Amino acid sequence: MAAALAVGLLGLVASCGVPAEDLPRAVTPPPGPLPYEATATPTVAETGAVTELLYFSRDDRLIPAIRRIDRVPTVDAHLRDLLAGPTPAERDDGLTTALPGAFSNASVELVDGQARVTVAPADAETGRIDEPLAYGQIVCTLTARTDVTGVLFLRDGAALSVPRADLSLSPGPLTTTDYAALISPR
Repeated sequence: MAAALAVGLLGLVASCGVPAEDLPRAVTPPPGPLPYEATATPTVAETGAVTELLYFSRDDRLIPAIRRIDRVPTVDAHLRDLLAGPTPAERDDGLTTALPGAFSNASVELVDGQARVTVAPADAETGRIDEPLAYGQIVCTLTARTDVTGVLFLRDGAALSVPRADLSLSPGPLTTTDYAALISPR
């Protein structure tokens, strides 16, 4: 009886598998994020006579994206373009942004080559750990401009100490060097 039960169970187990196929066939990958192979050059949107460099994020790294636009943006317009986030093509390339959860609002003023960014941080209870990416996106984007030598963050008119790539706090002014450890060429 035990032998018959063992043969029956073995038959059931053998019949529950995936059927074998003689020829290979194409399969459709499941929806969702798939592994991304980075390229060596920044993403480029090909419309316009002037380049605009913005830094977004992917896999906890800062990634440069180049956009072609009609004219050189003001420092305020450049920050607004960054705050608007990646374009659909840039998102398709795997780029995201750490800014929406880190800031509820930001504005910038250029004073003697220094970009003074006034921020209104998001709720302190967000539990975010990507603040260095968020601040790095702003610093790297603005210091890529020829008219900006450093970035100072302000809240309520006072200098704000923000995290650098090494998680140390700095009241600024900050430059791309402060976030170099987070930057990937692509």
